[in-house]
Amino acid sequence: MSLHLILLLLGAAVMAVAICRSIGLPPILGYLLVGALAGPHAFGVLPDIESAHRLAEFGVVFLMFTIGLEFSLPRLFAMQRIVFGLGLAQVLLTFVAVGAGAMFWGVPWQASVALGGAIAMSSTAILSKLLAERRELDAAHGREVMGVLLFQDLAVVPLLVLIPALTQPVEVLAGALGWALVKAAILLALVLFFGQRLMHAWFGLVARRKSSELFMLNVLLVTLGFATVTELAGLSPALGAFVAGMLISETEYRYQVEEDIKPFRDVLLGLFFISTGMLLDVAAIGRDLAGVLALLVLLLLGKLAIVGAVSRLMGSSAGTALRSGLWLCAAGEFGFVLLVLASNNRLVDPVLVQPLLAAMVLSMIIAPLIVMYADRIVLRLVASEWMMRSMQITQIAARTVASEKHAILCGYGKTGQHLARFLEAEQIGFMALDLDPDRVREAANAGEPVAWGDCTRRENLQAAGIDRARVLIVTFADIETTLRLVQRVRELRPDLPIVARSREEDDAEKLFEAGVAEVVPEALESSVMLATHALALVGVPMHRVIRRLRELREQHYALLRGFFHGASDAGAHLSDAEQPRLHAVTLDAGAWAVGRSLDAVALAKVGAGVTAVRRRAQPKVVLTGEMRLQVGDVVVLQGGAMAVAAGEERLLSGKNID
Repeated sequence: MSLHLILLLLGAAVMAVAICRSIGLPPILGYLLVGALAGPHAFGVLPDIESAHRLAEFGVVFLMFTIGLEFSLPRLFAMQRIVFGLGLAQVLLTFVAVGAGAMFWGVPWQASVALGGAIAMSSTAILSKLLAERRELDAAHGREVMGVLLFQDLAVVPLLVLIPALTQPVEVLAGALGWALVKAAILLALVLFFGQRLMHAWFGLVARRKSSELFMLNVLLVTLGFATVTELAGLSPALGAFVAGMLISETEYRYQVEEDIKPFRDVLLGLFFISTGMLLDVAAIGRDLAGVLALLVLLLLGKLAIVGAVSRLMGSSAGTALRSGLWLCAAGEFGFVLLVLASNNRLVDPVLVQPLLAAMVLSMIIAPLIVMYADRIVLRLVASEWMMRSMQITQIAARTVASEKHAILCGYGKTGQHLARFLEAEQIGFMALDLDPDRVREAANAGEPVAWGDCTRRENLQAAGIDRARVLIVTFADIETTLRLVQRVRELRPDLPIVARSREEDDAEKLFEAGVAEVVPEALESSVMLATHALALVGVPMHRVIRRLRELREQHYALLRGFFHGASDAGAHLSDAEQPRLHAVTLDAGAWAVGRSLDAVALAKVGAGVTAVRRRAQPKVVLTGEMRLQVGDVVVLQGGAMAVAAGEERLLSGKNID
């Protein structure tokens, strides 16, 4: 390819991926679209598919290397029931069903085998990301989905050996396949027996040179070296890359290698999907649109039925089985890898490749939509799901029925549990919601007020007593989930203060705009604590260190401004009544302060200050003396107990006026 064609391709890829990211679609679809438009069947910008595909094969090599890096024997054994039960059954049954159906329609059995392997795959990249974003990795269906995806990743390895062997004539196929398997077994045995110690020693030697360029070059050398060895042995180069990744995964250099290889993998894998998209003939697909849609429906419903049935037979509830089927019914990126491999080996008729490729692309486009509506589909189709949901809500409600002015903790991981200890020390009741069933079971058995439930659901928040709660605390740092939760809380209880975490200060701004009372940015807190410890260790007096700590926090946390003053000296002997505190007052329609400005209300006359005013229609309110209070406003007062009480009375009834 010429330089100007490469630049044109890169520019189109950047635009397509940016558009896909902005509308929430996976970037894979952007690459496929660029390939379809630039290929010989559309505008013909890139007429030479072969040269592009040869370079793109390196993307598959690096993808398999990454899969090998993530391979973990302990994780495999921990999930062996799902991986080798549900995962194995799903791949084999899909394999058999697709193969039998293809042969029924006159497709040669070799092509039927290749098609069965391609369609059995689901998208690890898309589904694992969606599970993490929706915080469903620890849910029952989340574990099933991850177990099946893990087995599918492993199943790609023998399929990479099998599909090229299918090109041999029938009379020599068994021998060719057997010889390929023998070579693979010998190679794997030698590599695994000698490779681990050799890899550990070699990477240690390179790492001691303390050169990032040398380390990165070594990663490329090892990846492509193993790929070349397997290719010379007559096997797929992707198999060698997988073995290399698996060996490095057992060393302490795994995470550095993963970061170094990621840019090469992503760019070259993007080129692979562009070359795959170049195979699409949009005009031919348009002429057979009914056939494409029929294949799409068969693909989705067939995999849904297989996964759902096997999950149900393994003891899962009807709701979990249906959810797993809905999550796994679409095609995946390894399906494209296997389909292109079969096409390059001339196992599959190009006439059949076009509609099948289009159906797989469409299934990946609608996969996020299927996931989004999975719960609604399950609730509509599975009658027992309503009963289980009501039992879950009843369990939450039973724990909070006697609670009043308590805190709701969203998430009960390490942060949530540390926070719970603080609340217990101050004798403040709380109710925690978490999605990890093992953690919830252990905590509940220990007597902790914890229940399994999604905190973004309206019914779970109501069962947790949001109408009676004093504060809601988000203990996880996922920005998208937190924003959904804040929106739900604002619908149910606009005046409820929300305290949240964020990873970066940019996320904090989004949360403030959504109506969160206070946000704790992890980056800020870690830098503040690093700075204070460093100052203390270099000899700065402790009182100056503490003063700097107060100043930094007061600059970023509105609710703490003025709160730290005197905490280390005068605060120790102040009584509880004299200690400064915060108190939120909601202004109803009959409140005296409604329609009056803050200057007119003059809360300072009773010793109370105003730190914030929360307004549903205007989440971020700038405090000025001329600002007039409205019905529904939540005024956050600060001061001693008597001053706060007097301030509340002044806001509501107008008393204590000179």
